[in-house]
Amino acid sequence: MIRPFALIVVLLLGLWCPAQKKIVVFQSDFGVKDGAVSEMKGVAMGVSTELRLFDLTHEIPAFNIWEAAYRLQQTVPYWPAGTVFVSVVDPGVGTSRKSVVLLTKTGQYIVTPDNGTLTLIAETQGIGAIREIDETVNRRQESKKSYTFHGRDVYAYTAARLAAGVITFEQVGPLLAKQEVVALPYQHAVMEGATIKGTIPVLDVQYGNVWTNIPGELFQRLGVSFGAMVAVRVLHGGQVVYQGEMPYTETFGAVAVGKPLAYLNSLLQLSFALNQGNFAAANGISSGGDWTVEVRKKL
Repeated sequence: MIRPFALIVVLLLGLWCPAQKKIVVFQSDFGVKDGAVSEMKGVAMGVSTELRLFDLTHEIPAFNIWEAAYRLQQTVPYWPAGTVFVSVVDPGVGTSRKSVVLLTKTGQYIVTPDNGTLTLIAETQGIGAIREIDETVNRRQESKKSYTFHGRDVYAYTAARLAAGVITFEQVGPLLAKQEVVALPYQHAVMEGATIKGTIPVLDVQYGNVWTNIPGELFQRLGVSFGAMVAVRVLHGGQVVYQGEMPYTETFGAVAVGKPLAYLNSLLQLSFALNQGNFAAANGISSGGDWTVEVRKKL
């Protein structure tokens, strides 16, 4: 039996976090047109039929590591400690990129190739520890000759074993230095004089709204109140794609149909939209680390 004081010490050292929640959440760029997602879930259920399996999304655009990183950042904080995520956007499958399990400081596990997918979650949730998957142990034994479906043969299998309590985090494989996580470059949200700069990490794909990584608290430093105008520039690779002005409002209906607006999205980050229109399509805007935005108060 662990005494309360000893348990506190272990927790503070980051050496203990239960993965026996039996929850596995899957993300991929596979789509659901074929059996790939079902194969991963079948492998997981083969480890334990007591697991609860959920989907984050399987509609990540093909090979888009950046969007995989963003969807983890968007979703992981809402799941309890001990949840195991499988994220497979892996254009380098079968190459020398590492297969890892990251334990966040908030207690969730991410099973993924270390190819940039961990960029944002490492920043927002923090890295408690990270281990490289030992494939001599944590791989389906009958898959030794398969080189192109690690999502099924390594990641789903390892995640299920971890979530079911078949292995501990320490049994995943050797500990890696935290600074070894591969990070994708992008424009962090910063204030430079009277201008705030940021990136467009993702689009609200259903409606074409443009989401930025600029938090509401930083935006408020411009002194913009509801109804006031903001000047916006969107750049791709340093080239201006959009330049315009729009009011900062609480919601879409504050402007006429088809008119632009700035607002805080559900994550309380600055975003741009057309009321009942598609701002991104209308202005040729996409998302990713090479898309940047500049915002200032209209004087």
